[in-house]
Amino acid sequence: MDLFEISKKYESYIIEQRRWFHQHPELSWEEVKTTEAIEEELKKMGLEVRRFPDHTGCTAMVYGGKAKEGCKTIALRADIDALPVEEKTGLPFASVNPGVMHACGHDCHIAMLLGAAKILCEIKDELQGNVMLFFQAAEETCHGAEYYVQQGVMKEVDAIFGQHVWNDLEAPFMSIDSGVRMASCDNFRITVDGASCHGSNPSGGIDAIVAASAIVMNLQTIVSRNNNPLNALAVTVGEIHGGQRFNIIANKVVMEGTCRTHSREMRGKIEPLIRRVAEETADAFGAKASLEYWAYPSPLINDQEDLNNIAKNAALKLFGEEGIKELPRMMGSEDFAYFMDEVPGFYGYLGSHDEVHCYGNHNDHYDVDEAILKRGAAMHAQFALDYLAEKA
Repeated sequence: MDLFEISKKYESYIIEQRRWFHQHPELSWEEVKTTEAIEEELKKMGLEVRRFPDHTGCTAMVYGGKAKEGCKTIALRADIDALPVEEKTGLPFASVNPGVMHACGHDCHIAMLLGAAKILCEIKDELQGNVMLFFQAAEETCHGAEYYVQQGVMKEVDAIFGQHVWNDLEAPFMSIDSGVRMASCDNFRITVDGASCHGSNPSGGIDAIVAASAIVMNLQTIVSRNNNPLNALAVTVGEIHGGQRFNIIANKVVMEGTCRTHSREMRGKIEPLIRRVAEETADAFGAKASLEYWAYPSPLINDQEDLNNIAKNAALKLFGEEGIKELPRMMGSEDFAYFMDEVPGFYGYLGSHDEVHCYGNHNDHYDVDEAILKRGAAMHAQFALDYLAEKA
């Protein structure tokens, strides 16, 4: 059974769906029309759709004709939200929603999974288990996936597969690499409290800006002196606010930032290290510092050998050795990791870079050659078919 050939039958459908979703993007947790459109398409295929209370996103199940009692269920996930970006592609199907754009390719993900649904419905009599089609909202918030975990979605499945169109990878190649793929994403806020006074008499107060500046610099010693130099780690302060006026010693500074690492072990050490640096540096200046810390997705690591092999063999069946390329690990994050914390999972990438489509994800010119999309649909379906066959 050649699923790549079957995917070609649905190429025009996949492209049509991609263009509609691209033209009608919606921000995280606002994907109302997006979810309704997905639901309509799934119902046309004869599938029953599950919605969520007061939240966007949906799931549907394809029941296998050869499924037996105790069979496995594999989830295929597509994220559906857009970004607060003003589109500048000039496409005839460009966003009609001002300031909102599918600049990360989630329109492609929706279309690929709907295409996979078509394929799976066609071959459902050959499936030795069940397939959950999972359209997830709010990936761009870094923790939208957490809501669905809390709703028990992962308790309904035995494993999960996802993939991303990616401009750092040449089109139309697939990356099905094992090991670390993306970093964790934890965010923090440090508040520094000093004492204000006239700027002409700095000794009369406690300068929160000076203390905060020292904290920003000292935080980098976590990377250079507390972390193994062979482990990727970034501690970034991306936002800082403080002071009331040019001639007043500031009594308060608030800074916000993010931490990224590939190491689960190092991730557990970062929060107490930041707290120590912030508090003790502030104390050296007579100021006080407090830390708020939010843990978001874990590192995304393809560490399940059986799923790694299924993904590799699926890509080889579909595209051959010549259709696969390695993609270096990245410091960006992906909330798909929430699902992989609950059940075994695999995450791959579909290259979208070529001479014409050369802008990166999150760019206001981001676009793809739509010819790659059938590959993503075929990969979804092949992984599901092969996983269920191996686990039957």
